[in-house]
Amino acid sequence: MTTINFNQDLIHNIISDNVQQDLHTIKDFLRWTYSTFNRSDIYYGHGYDNAWDETVQLVLSALQLPIDLPNDLYNSRLTQSEKNHIIKLVVTRISERIPVAYLTNSAWFCGIEFYVDERVIIPRSPISALIQDNFSSVLQSAPTRILDMCTGSGCIAIACAEQFPYAEIDAVDLSIDALNVAEINIERHNLLHRVFPIRSDLFSSLPEDKYDLIIANPPYVDSEDLAEMPEEYHYEPEMALGSGTDGLAITKQILYAAADYLSDNGVLVCEVGNSMIHLTEQYPDVPFKWQELKNGGVGVFALTKTDLVNHRDEFKA
Repeated sequence: MTTINFNQDLIHNIISDNVQQDLHTIKDFLRWTYSTFNRSDIYYGHGYDNAWDETVQLVLSALQLPIDLPNDLYNSRLTQSEKNHIIKLVVTRISERIPVAYLTNSAWFCGIEFYVDERVIIPRSPISALIQDNFSSVLQSAPTRILDMCTGSGCIAIACAEQFPYAEIDAVDLSIDALNVAEINIERHNLLHRVFPIRSDLFSSLPEDKYDLIIANPPYVDSEDLAEMPEEYHYEPEMALGSGTDGLAITKQILYAAADYLSDNGVLVCEVGNSMIHLTEQYPDVPFKWQELKNGGVGVFALTKTDLVNHRDEFKA
């Protein structure tokens, strides 16, 4: 049976079942959604890696309820319109393969909820582990000036602002659409006085400044992986994913220019994911400090300003 026919049969079963009549409570719809997702072929990779976590996100967000909902409320009965809304979202998730975060306009990062839509990539960076650990593996003291390069939804910049209450953060992106989403989140979290969105093609439009920490989460998917990604990823902006044949076109520009924007003890932290293989092959003499990430991610390195300066000629080449 083909994937298309498989999904069509599943959707037909959902429609033919008396879901609205047979299910009544939040608990009922959590169980039903979980079972339905498990019978589908959808891909999990946008903040959640399993059907249950995605089920909880979809159902509770659809009902405008918090993730830490008190247990007593799980037996609450739903209205007909609430039931129909959840069913519609489940059908759309399966039939169109749209990530749950876009269906609910909600994603979580570092324990903080963010507004997202298809103008930005869905937050899921393993850099979250370093933020929650105060970047203790790379910094000697708390930073007061931070640059979040390729900010997207602003999740890294905002999470850093929450973690470092005395820091000011510049959130940079080339995409106006992305910056508009970042501004929504900055305002929602009352950080207009400490997180500043800036439109720039990497460093090109930035004023001269010295940052204690530059965090970069640039596009880093190579062309081969980009072509083979599951359908869910194609709803995200391609400019936020792909970066040339080896996935490093933008990272190389950051490596070459970052030293000029770091304080003497400043550090660059950058995510390159699976493209770390290409990076280490092309720069075998660069002392990348690959980070151990408590959330299980890979491909995040740190370099000091001194490292960047010492190897600038290699990055230029």
